[in-house]
Amino acid sequence: MKRTNEYEPKFAVCINNSEYPASLELHKIYRVLSDKDAARDGDIRIVDESGEDYLYSAEWFVLIDVPRKVESSVLQVA
Repeated sequence: MKRTNEYEPKFAVCINNSEYPASLELHKIYRVLSDKDAARDGDIRIVDESGEDYLYSAEWFVLIDVPRKVESSVLQVA
């Protein structure tokens, strides 16, 4: 069953960290926070390596579905 609630956790994999190598790890799974205004501007709100959420270009990430076990694991450290 597909989750459709905008408040459900979403995740993305970083595919480009060239402008922020200290803040983003290439190929790492990141928590995505809903931000419709950012999405309209082509950005995505990510909880990065600092543990805080920041806007990054959505082109640098690919949204993914993760199994519940992975979701639980990522949310424990996020």
